[in-house]
Amino acid sequence: MLAEFKSKQFISFLFVGGFAAVVNFGSRFFYSEFLSYGNAVILAYITGMITAFILTKLFVFEKSIHSTKKEFYYFTLVNIVAVIQTYIISVGFAKYLFPTMGFELYPEVVAHAIGVIFPVFTSFIGHKYFSFRRVDEKS
Repeated sequence: MLAEFKSKQFISFLFVGGFAAVVNFGSRFFYSEFLSYGNAVILAYITGMITAFILTKLFVFEKSIHSTKKEFYYFTLVNIVAVIQTYIISVGFAKYLFPTMGFELYPEVVAHAIGVIFPVFTSFIGHKYFSFRRVDEKS
């Protein structure tokens, strides 16, 4: 399984995800012109997720066994798991682990960075074997 994270497909997944993150971040400024900050953040997240779905479908994974509607459904489920992982890891490190270790160098920033990085790997596996599963992929 480690070889999967050294593949061209995984590198493509990172680039697509990075671009989608920029779309997410940047679109919030546009939405903030018309909406409250909180609503703009939510709409920006959805915009980034739709961007990620389209680009992932086009440039990362080959045709799957699912319809586009089903792919998007599974894509959303995998992203919900990723958000939960990000939250648990970020809060767990910042509020519990780092204080017991005496780690005081921007603990929330470092914890959030770790929390954001971790789901990259689990999301790739989730999308490869679930969202965009091909007939010949083993689960």
